[in-house]
Amino acid sequence: MGTLLELDLTRGVLETPPASPIAAFRARHLPTLRELVGALRKGARDDGVVGVVAHLGGHRLSLAQVQELREAVADFRTSGKPAVAWTESFGETGQGTVPYYLATAFEEIWVQPSGDLAITGVTVQAVFIRGALDKAGVIPQFGKRAEYKTAADTFTEREMTEPAREMASRLAESAYEQIVEGIAVRRRLDTAKVRELVDSAPMPAQAGLDAGLVDRLGYRSDVYDELEKQLQYDDRLLAERYIRRGPRTLEEVRKTLPWPQKPLVAVVRVTGGISVGRNSNSPMGGPGSGSDTVGAALRAVADNDHVKAVVLRVDSPGGSYVASDAIRNEVLRLRSTGRPVIASMGGVAASGGYFVAMPADVIVAQPGTITGSIGVLTGKGVVRDALGRIGISREAVSEGANAEMFSAQEEFTEEQWARLEEILDRIYKDFVAKAAQDRGLPEERLESLARGRVWTGADAHSHKLVDELGGFQHALTLACNRAGLDRDEIAVTSVPHRNLLSQLKAPTTTDDLAVSAAPLTLDGLTTGLYNALGLPHAGVLRMPFSWEIS
Repeated sequence: MGTLLELDLTRGVLETPPASPIAAFRARHLPTLRELVGALRKGARDDGVVGVVAHLGGHRLSLAQVQELREAVADFRTSGKPAVAWTESFGETGQGTVPYYLATAFEEIWVQPSGDLAITGVTVQAVFIRGALDKAGVIPQFGKRAEYKTAADTFTEREMTEPAREMASRLAESAYEQIVEGIAVRRRLDTAKVRELVDSAPMPAQAGLDAGLVDRLGYRSDVYDELEKQLQYDDRLLAERYIRRGPRTLEEVRKTLPWPQKPLVAVVRVTGGISVGRNSNSPMGGPGSGSDTVGAALRAVADNDHVKAVVLRVDSPGGSYVASDAIRNEVLRLRSTGRPVIASMGGVAASGGYFVAMPADVIVAQPGTITGSIGVLTGKGVVRDALGRIGISREAVSEGANAEMFSAQEEFTEEQWARLEEILDRIYKDFVAKAAQDRGLPEERLESLARGRVWTGADAHSHKLVDELGGFQHALTLACNRAGLDRDEIAVTSVPHRNLLSQLKAPTTTDDLAVSAAPLTLDGLTTGLYNALGLPHAGVLRMPFSWEIS
């Protein structure tokens, strides 16, 4: 008798807990990736846990998230306990490839008899709105460094440029290679056979069973009836509830005692767009990382003698250049104290997200992480004519030749465009030089890998932009090893971590102010709306946000 852990992955998975009370309430039933991975790791070592069952499908997970969960399931299976995945269907109209890839980590796969295996492959998509802008009378003016920095292409092109197509092709190829290899190993099939089956998909559940892609056909009730007969568990518990519940044994109680003081490994997160100021969270734009908040967290860690190592968890497409540079400087300052800093990349750590990770002692990424994008872009859309068509006009009086340089009402003059080019050159040169310094590569070699190009984690690893492949748990183990710590005798703390009482206290220093929760403002709503519409916003170190891998 014991507990059967349940994973419901149809709802989606959070990278990090929401910062604002409103966002936390809305996401109160969603697990974090770290909770699910931790629950599987703990459950493998808990005699009271008899197995795990996962419901797949629904909300899409990123390839990197899936790979992190696959590693956790593989770790759970070393305990010898059953691990079962089930779904109604791996996609009814496509997009079943990544969920199926996750399912293959489990010992047994069930599919509803009426379901399908829409494991049709991998697609990389880009959206272009130049035609719509022309019809609306908006004039896009963007500069970039270099040819692979394709975010501006969304506004300036009607189709993929040759560099963009080359990059997209390699992204799709690399992701497909990883998925095919993973399926082949877990299902004991040749990679050529897997590719053949993918090319013949979508297929009905029975065909998937005949091909050895699934193990059983049945409905949810059939899955649970079989598990109850096999395991005779006395209760079921969601994985996130299991990891959150209090200690139940003397050993678990001992581990929660504040004495003796355990060495700490701090986790500092950089999530969402990077900007100057405090962390933010908007209803539409999601979480954002401010250089003030992240910098204060890194300084607090540096000043805490109990912290022996740091994991910098990055899940960000980048944003502000100066904000990214400020965070990088704090990472270097922290390293100067002698404590190891391990960067753990999530689904995406590109452009400014790569900038803040690159000075770490070790960079760890999943093979499917989107990273790199060492480049820069900036510009504006001139909406003067578009507004004029609907009867809106604007007039301004300015002092200074370039006072309206970035106004959406006027096009760049030749002198202003030359100044813009100088800015792009300066920032790109600085990015490349610092990346070469941090990664220990000749500047010429680094520049050939830069040029705004996005890589998968697997390709970034082969080019030495990333040091090791793996997830958060691997990064945590590396941090412990480098600090000479026993992985099972540490405490992990998130910084900044402020309870409700501390949030209510008035800040007394600028660092206190930096880590206090930022209010939900209309600015956040506006930024979120821009994100939703695919419009540009502040930040020159931003990855090509139009890419979508499915």
